[in-house]
Amino acid sequence: MKFLYVKPAKNRHIIHKDRKGHFYFISEEITNGGKPMNTKWKNKLFCAGFMTVMAWTVTVSAQDKPADNMQILVDKVHADKKLIIADNMQLTEGEAKGFWPVYSQYQDELFLIRARTAKLINDYRNAYNNNAMTNDIARTLVDEYMNIETLTLKLRKKYLPKFREVLPEAKVMRYYQIENKIQAALYYEFATNIPLTKMDK
Repeated sequence: MKFLYVKPAKNRHIIHKDRKGHFYFISEEITNGGKPMNTKWKNKLFCAGFMTVMAWTVTVSAQDKPADNMQILVDKVHADKKLIIADNMQLTEGEAKGFWPVYSQYQDELFLIRARTAKLINDYRNAYNNNAMTNDIARTLVDEYMNIETLTLKLRKKYLPKFREVLPEAKVMRYYQIENKIQAALYYEFATNIPLTKMDK
């Protein structure tokens, strides 16, 4: 089995694009506390995860892509994710004025970390497809994964007081919940598409 190949299955996600160029996932029902999640939110959530992975991949292989095309994709991902945040944060005019500059700074730093995730996945893919997963390579990949997790948590903690300066606590919590849901969508795609390491018999 080649890396990132998945046999089609029932209830698998299908990607669609609307007239404005935004991407959506059509998927099986997701529940929230036993109640169906808003379909528009659900589709945009999975879309953000998928498109972010695509943007990271483009960033990692930027030397093989036209710079303009890469920037278009990155800008599209940022714009679609911002729409999700805006639709669900219910910010007042005053809150929005303080929130969006902090949000933009946070996303810029987060994107750099996610680019490392894309490189990690690419390195794993190469080792997997070439049957070259030595102990040294495996150790390096695991260490990098741990470094990425540590950096992600550190970044979240770094920006927590900044968000608290511009938002009430309930909306700070809501924002971090939305980020967690988007990350969960990413991890779902990773878990679905990334095979386990091969073991020597």
